[in-house]
Amino acid sequence: MKKNCLKEPIPEIRDAARLLDAAVTAHKLGKYHLAEELIILADMPIIREWTESIWGIGGIYSQLKQKIGEPSVFEKEKRDSLRMPNKLGEKELLERDGYNCRFCGIPVIRKEIREKLKSLYPNSLKWESKNINQHAAFQAMWVQFDHLVPHARGGKTSLENMVITCGPCNYGRMNFLLEEVDVELPEIKFTKDPNWDGLERVLK
Repeated sequence: MKKNCLKEPIPEIRDAARLLDAAVTAHKLGKYHLAEELIILADMPIIREWTESIWGIGGIYSQLKQKIGEPSVFEKEKRDSLRMPNKLGEKELLERDGYNCRFCGIPVIRKEIREKLKSLYPNSLKWESKNINQHAAFQAMWVQFDHLVPHARGGKTSLENMVITCGPCNYGRMNFLLEEVDVELPEIKFTKDPNWDGLERVLK
């Protein structure tokens, strides 16, 4: 039986999303100390454990094996010349899918929003090169522009072949086909949440 994602999300992720949403509200109201405290509270170790169990060392990805074999990984010169969508393509994907992972459904946040909040609250939103030194909620909820048929296996960088996903669902699947990991894509109506804006209002 096929599933919607590699691993069901834990409820703490939505708890963290509510904390971050409240942090942005506090920031907009000039309550900067409260915003900082809320961002810190959202950095939950249990969320990092969930993320690492999917795409970390020893996680789900490291246990996956190619089942079908076709299409195989293409040589770089045979892949679509456009590796990732341009800004217009990103905008179209976000307008279509919303700010939720099309697989597991968790809220997601663009890196530009994370970078803005980090510039505002550098002491509470940690983001360094190593995963262990990154804010757990922002890491799990990191917007990805994911190929359904992986780019490395001939997938086109097009609206039809791409979806919005979270970091774990993208990096967990990597170059595997959906059929190889027994995952199917839920309809947008089951994942798109009109009440979650990806914290975009922090830029306004």
